[in-house]
Amino acid sequence: MWQQTYTPVAGNLGWSAFVAAIPLLALLYTLGVRRMPSWKASLVGLGAAELLALLVYRMPFIMSLGAATYGAAFGLLPIGWIVYWAIVLYRITVDTGNFAIVKDSIGSLTTDSRLQALLIAFAFGAFVEGAAGFGTPVAVAAAMLAGLGFSPFFAASICLLANTAPVAFGSIAIPLVTLSGLTGLPLQTLSSDVGRICAPVSLIIPSYLIVVMGGWRALKAVFPASFVCGVAFAGTQLFVSNNLGPYLTDILGSIAAMMALIILLRFWKPKQKSETPAQRSKVATVPRHTTGEILIAWLPYGLLVVFVLVWGIDSVKAALNGLSVPIQWPALHNQIIRVPPVAAKAAPYAAVYMLNWLSVSGTACMFAALLSTLVLRMPPRQTLRLLVATGRQMLFPLITIATVLALAFLMNYCGATATLGLAFAATSVFFPFFSALLGWLGVFLTGSDTSSNALFGSLQVVTANRLGLNPALMASANSSGGVMGKMISLQSICVAAAATEMKPADEARLFRFTLRHSILLASLIGLITIFYAYVAPHWVK
Repeated sequence: MWQQTYTPVAGNLGWSAFVAAIPLLALLYTLGVRRMPSWKASLVGLGAAELLALLVYRMPFIMSLGAATYGAAFGLLPIGWIVYWAIVLYRITVDTGNFAIVKDSIGSLTTDSRLQALLIAFAFGAFVEGAAGFGTPVAVAAAMLAGLGFSPFFAASICLLANTAPVAFGSIAIPLVTLSGLTGLPLQTLSSDVGRICAPVSLIIPSYLIVVMGGWRALKAVFPASFVCGVAFAGTQLFVSNNLGPYLTDILGSIAAMMALIILLRFWKPKQKSETPAQRSKVATVPRHTTGEILIAWLPYGLLVVFVLVWGIDSVKAALNGLSVPIQWPALHNQIIRVPPVAAKAAPYAAVYMLNWLSVSGTACMFAALLSTLVLRMPPRQTLRLLVATGRQMLFPLITIATVLALAFLMNYCGATATLGLAFAATSVFFPFFSALLGWLGVFLTGSDTSSNALFGSLQVVTANRLGLNPALMASANSSGGVMGKMISLQSICVAAAATEMKPADEARLFRFTLRHSILLASLIGLITIFYAYVAPHWVK
């Protein structure tokens, strides 16, 4: 048994936190300054984390190896598994010629790139996030925008920015279910508080996207659409999360946003055109198709929604989970002791990997993809070639995902993540602000709001109780702030790059582009949390 320590550098929390941040600084430097491809930058970060664990935290080598491989396994399944089949589904529609019809069906609603971004990147992306999550919405929506003529970089950046508002309730509310299970806080309370924190941001995200795309002049031209989209989504998100629970928040919110836009476009069109070379790589006349052709073209995505929703039914989920195989990870499970204040009391740290390939949403996506090949009459040989080609396309993104998760789990099990968390907790009266940034840091590290809640949820509650703050609000701030770290996580960036077939050199550019927006929006979540903590505590549960 090995016991964690959280101040390994001269017993000083400040110096220990500075040293603990070295792997993250290495990631930022290699990706943002040296402009390395994400898979190389992630390997550098992992190497730095390994040295940190061995030389600073004195973690036994066999345990560090166990933590890294545990994280890599989680990166490949479920995250990599979901992304692979999402790309396969997209390529099926392309290879069968149906994606052109999907594009045209959206283009028939509007040829304005700003409105297409609202429909696909924000509204449809939020629907896929609510149903599947774990990178699927970025992969699907970015591929669709690229197919509509958006430049790969622009398609990826817009989808990463849009995939913020729905993340806390993504994948049938897995992040909040995880947070509730770890902290013991009521799920409905967390759902309500996260909804109240995220709704004000969800209200402005559509307009924020338009400003990023074309500036304030562009927003003025399409403000009715961005306003209606934001009000429909944020209003539904707030109502559902507070009254119906977290499970359908994203799905109902996104449907409301899409329907609101479709209805608006029947009575209103923007006066000014939006096309600029930076936004579009090509613009074409939109041909017309029959209703039957459009329904067939959208069928793969319809099947995806059906399968994911079926996978989310409690009885189905229970049956599929019954076939999962729990693996007590070698050299790691219950071999490490977590101590206060990170844990309520000293206790072994579990490391049980669930081999649940059948119950994860990636398998639902797999069935949707394979059934689509049958319905669309794709020959078996062509299907096999497509599966192999997608595997080659995803090789380096999968390496990145596995490596970054290995880094995150290693930092977590050696105690470095807890050191950084305690440094945030030391901010005392400012903790509500930094509570959101702690969640942001967790998602940047892991690429998952679920994982961030698993890393820091208990720490948020323990710290809140020590400071006399609302523990449910602080836990909710962790999940809410985490959504803004999604756009800068290397997993999300490499998923977007793979979906749009972006040049590897542009990945570092994409990271730098999203970083400033991520920091700004995470800070906004922090300010909203401060407001609820000190100005209007009676507005949250």
